[in-house]
Amino acid sequence: MKHFLVIYNRRSGAIERREEYDVTADALEARFAAERDHHGQRNIEVVVLGGESWEAVQRTHSRYFSRVQDLARIGLERMAPASS
Repeated sequence: MKHFLVIYNRRSGAIERREEYDVTADALEARFAAERDHHGQRNIEVVVLGGESWEAVQRTHSRYFSRVQDLARIGLERMAPASS
């Protein structure tokens, strides 16, 4: 499994940085350093996501890769009553 450090800007909906790691400890060390670098920045989210590939992570953690408008549309579609 690969590990991906992702620095995500909630306000813009953009990934500001992405790095790939083969070793979990290395990914976590980078995460903690990035959290220190972005301390106090409420719109920045720092995460480590695991998956077989970047493409797999994009599928399983789609909120980091979709525009806010797209996520809102999907949510509204799921809440709408089923058509008869």
